[in-house]
Amino acid sequence: MSNPGLARAQLSSSPCPQINPMAAKVYISLDVRDSYNEKDGKLIELTRRVRAFNMKQTDRPQSILVVSREPELAEVTRQVTEEAVSVEYAPDEAAGLRQIREKHPDLVILGHLGPPGAALEYYRKLREGWISRHASLLVVSLNNPENLHSDSGDKYLAAEIGENSFLSGSASPLLPSRYILPGLKEMINRKLAERKNKFRSSILNPDIFCLALEQIPGPGAFEMRQETVLENARKAAQGGKICAISITDNPGGNPAIATDILCAEIRHLGIEPIVHIAMRDKSRNQVESLLYQLAALEINNVLVLTGDYPLIAGFEGKSSPVFDLDSVNGLRLISEMNRGMEHEIMGKRGRLSPTHFFAGVAFSPFKQMEAEMMGQYYKLKKKVEAGADFIITQVGYDVRKLHELKLWLESNRYNIPVVMNIYVLSLQAARAMRNNRVPGCVVTDDLLARIEAESKGPDKGRSARLERAAKMFAIAKGLGFRGAYISGQGLPYESVEYIIHRGQELTPGWRDFIPEFDYPQENGFYFFKKDAKTGLNLEISAPRLQEPARPLIYLFSLAVHKSLFEPKSPLFKLMRALARFVDSADLLRKLLASLEFWTKAILYGCQDCGDCALFDVAYLCPVSQCPKDQRNAPCGGSFQGWCEVYPYEKQCIWVRAYQRLKTQHREGSIGEIIVPPRDWGLQQTSSWLNYFLGRDHVSKRAGIAGFPSPRRTGIEE
Repeated sequence: MSNPGLARAQLSSSPCPQINPMAAKVYISLDVRDSYNEKDGKLIELTRRVRAFNMKQTDRPQSILVVSREPELAEVTRQVTEEAVSVEYAPDEAAGLRQIREKHPDLVILGHLGPPGAALEYYRKLREGWISRHASLLVVSLNNPENLHSDSGDKYLAAEIGENSFLSGSASPLLPSRYILPGLKEMINRKLAERKNKFRSSILNPDIFCLALEQIPGPGAFEMRQETVLENARKAAQGGKICAISITDNPGGNPAIATDILCAEIRHLGIEPIVHIAMRDKSRNQVESLLYQLAALEINNVLVLTGDYPLIAGFEGKSSPVFDLDSVNGLRLISEMNRGMEHEIMGKRGRLSPTHFFAGVAFSPFKQMEAEMMGQYYKLKKKVEAGADFIITQVGYDVRKLHELKLWLESNRYNIPVVMNIYVLSLQAARAMRNNRVPGCVVTDDLLARIEAESKGPDKGRSARLERAAKMFAIAKGLGFRGAYISGQGLPYESVEYIIHRGQELTPGWRDFIPEFDYPQENGFYFFKKDAKTGLNLEISAPRLQEPARPLIYLFSLAVHKSLFEPKSPLFKLMRALARFVDSADLLRKLLASLEFWTKAILYGCQDCGDCALFDVAYLCPVSQCPKDQRNAPCGGSFQGWCEVYPYEKQCIWVRAYQRLKTQHREGSIGEIIVPPRDWGLQQTSSWLNYFLGRDHVSKRAGIAGFPSPRRTGIEE
């Protein structure tokens, strides 16, 4: 970024007769928030026209605060903005600072504030404040009726704000009056546009095909991989074709440099970053703290992920995964923060300032089994309802599966933008994905054989894989995806430019490439029936033929639940009264907790969490039987029905839950209720007591009245 600058001009009076045309001089401060092209110092124009259209996601309303002794300046501001934004007025510095702290305006315009230099002194104060420094500033300074320009004033401005520049682009400090208001309007609009989330505006605009480029920074702090990431980001910002740079968060569970530091650097280059937030390594408190940090850095695009299970040894062995939140509850946290999260500090409840995150999720339409695939769609339903703003597909090369996602969203009336993943597939990566070494990514035997054949060519398959990526680009546009997410190990930026250019050339004939992306998995399930004419899908659901499962433990659990735990059962009131009696005595409470633990440990592998989720997963314990403790449907890492962590050893518990629920035609219930994260305050307490006394998540969902716990758990009545 270059040094801050200053533009000066004379304010025209014709649209606003209240202001003497000879009594005003405009100083427009280009503060440190403005983006510059490092090559020639000119402003990079990053604004994009966002057409109004019917979508849930829209840019938040922008606001301007005018701080001036002269209220006419606020009227001028309303006039030049044509009431497109909210304009508030503060008559003095104290009122202005109060409103800045309470309302967080996007732009603060400083006018006449008393003695000469008062506005610039106030400017400096605002730049020093933690809250006020996050607003863009514009200084409009009223001068004396003679419209004289003081040499000392100019020196003061140059010393305090930086090098002077002129709105007209000339060397003169004066402009003809007819240029002033249009120039002021242009400056206000530009600064407001710079405040907008460019990635969000682009992906929500149906006239723009939004492109994101993934970068993998890797471990270390001063390594060439990080240098390459920033160099690619710089080229992308200068090229103007990429909307955002996406930075991964410890992919494969391997430690790497933190995403936030690189994303802050990328934002300074003049392009939007997308921060991956993997729940694998973070407690809910860490996630919340990270989000506060990102909000303070004004990094608002996040991709919320469960995260790969750590399988490679780190320092002195494998790392312990966390998975305190899943992606669904991570989205709920972000949605709550965007509304203004309630907090209690020193016994006093209050609401924090709203954040402005734009949260995306990953989705894999490439699963093989019916239970796997339906589980992914059930979870996507929860993600959308929890607040997801956009979707990025996982790596795969079956165009029918990609088309299925579009049809499913349309049939469910989810108007949410989807970006198609275009992974430039090298032979090494193809072999790793085929051998299930990259969770969630699918490469079939036929595709691997084709890539192996291409790799025997003189260029080792480079031209073929770039052409394949360009054809996927064309298909993404043809199918109506809102954009493309370009990725690949060691992919140079010049190859990205080629894919974009070649993909645009191929787009008119995109249907011709559909047969080249027909890679079904053996005995693979499809959500919709195939359209033999197009090679895509009909809008007709395919039959779901996977057999249900009726193990005795499931039937036994259903019977016990119906008899004792259903609030409408004859024994429920008796059980609740008994629970209150047991809870009143320490010895009885400990005896019951021990009895419950050993009974459920034998039957379900209980881990004594106290906030039992057996009801939510068809009487399968997600704590003991899912390495990621997934309570809201499966993660994206399963492979042919097997658990990501234990392939060919353990089935995914959500595959088993689907089969169990299908016996009652209740498999759709997986997508109906968002299950909250585990309450660690209930650890090693009786989940039976917690249920009957209204302390756990299931009882709260059932509307069971709560009783305070005698144990210091933080649980309130």
